[in-house]
Amino acid sequence: MKKIPILLFLSYFFCNYLFGQTTGQEAVLLNPQLAAMLDTIYTDDQEDRLQINTIGKKHGWDSEALKAHLKRIEVKDSVNSIKVEKILDTYGWPGADCVGTKGNTALFLVVQHARLNLQEKYLPLMREAVSKGNARGKDLAFLEDRVALRKGEKQIYGTQIAPDPETGNYLILPLIDPANVNKRRAELKLSTFEDYIADFGLTWNVEAYQQQLPELVKRHSAYLKNKANKQLRNENQKHHKF
Repeated sequence: MKKIPILLFLSYFFCNYLFGQTTGQEAVLLNPQLAAMLDTIYTDDQEDRLQINTIGKKHGWDSEALKAHLKRIEVKDSVNSIKVEKILDTYGWPGADCVGTKGNTALFLVVQHARLNLQEKYLPLMREAVSKGNARGKDLAFLEDRVALRKGEKQIYGTQIAPDPETGNYLILPLIDPANVNKRRAELKLSTFEDYIADFGLTWNVEAYQQQLPELVKRHSAYLKNKANKQLRNENQKHHKF
């Protein structure tokens, strides 16, 4: 089976998960200018991500075409992060009644795709927004899990599933206290874990997963280490150019 880079899969899955949403008839927006700005940010975040799979299949997952495309996404993410950081620092986390469903989702998308330090900065704000009904519990679960895994910890709600880069088989990335995952998911009004992973063709066997967990943790730690080393090499190469 052809190898698929995990980050590419996550980007493609994640944009499909969100881009298919319909907003229905929105209430009168309290801040139409901000809503319009966030609608543009939403489009900037999603339009190139929706092309990842097509480019990868056409030119190859290690092709220069895909690398250039991912670089373009990286640049857009940096610009959007600056815009959203200013919005969040000024307004807090506006709800859909203020900026529309798409605008509210745009805030989450940009933070979800941002640097770890920015994710950590706004995670408490999003928790508060969910408690007030200004953000979705489903989105919070994705951000909580993304932050935990990037910090080398275990995910909480089991949202992060990715294909094994060698076999292509789907893996549930390291999950804390697997036996009680549904209790935690219920707190955010999420579907059962069994239903969630069924979309990936997986079935939930707690005992089997707990046996696999040490190896999953080991592999994820190696992935983070390799990623950090790659970033360090890239930084060193940039410095050597000057």
